[in-house]
Amino acid sequence: MSVPPLPPSLLPPRGQSMAVWIRRTFRSRKALSGVTQWFIDWGIPIFLVIGFVWVFGAGRSEKGWSGIYRVFTLIDRPVHVSSWGASILGWLLVPALIGGVAGHVIAARMQRVKEIATNQLFQRRGLKRRLKPPGRITFLESLHLKSAEDQEFLDRYVRRAHRGDWKKAQDHWEVLVRDVLCTVELAELDRNEALESAESVARAVMWVTGYQDKCLVCTARAHQP
Repeated sequence: MSVPPLPPSLLPPRGQSMAVWIRRTFRSRKALSGVTQWFIDWGIPIFLVIGFVWVFGAGRSEKGWSGIYRVFTLIDRPVHVSSWGASILGWLLVPALIGGVAGHVIAARMQRVKEIATNQLFQRRGLKRRLKPPGRITFLESLHLKSAEDQEFLDRYVRRAHRGDWKKAQDHWEVLVRDVLCTVELAELDRNEALESAESVARAVMWVTGYQDKCLVCTARAHQP
């Protein structure tokens, strides 16, 4: 495969599409706690299935919403084929999910009741910090012409490592930060600190001698069988 020529200068940004915004948001979930990640990855799809079964069953049931609710909560037995799905979900899946999540949260809290991360020693975590919404992986084009340091990073990562391809550079940047967020070293940090640390580590790699002007994601995928 031929390597694209190195552009003489960094090409102007093209703007962020809705697809990229959604992808950044989804990949940034790795900065959240394990339970929150599980809820996004599995809880939301499961609840969508439950909602579909509920609506479908209510439409087919003679008793409508109240009838499917009574079947779902095991008050009445299912009398129609469409209501059997709601009955099974209400009897098996929902209690298992709620019990599993509750058990995990309680066990995690009991295990960490006397543990404290080194970065949290002697610090007060106020309400504002607790309620601060999670951030998203940085959109690289937002760093363009922001500062000399950011411009040098973009020159190395976008122009040299990805031959000026903003789209490919953004995709690989998100993958790199997402995978760094999964490391054990960042597990004890809160969602915003973890994301900031992961991006700092990802940027620092560009200044390592062995990886100057190279992309870790490109290198790994090039040697992937």
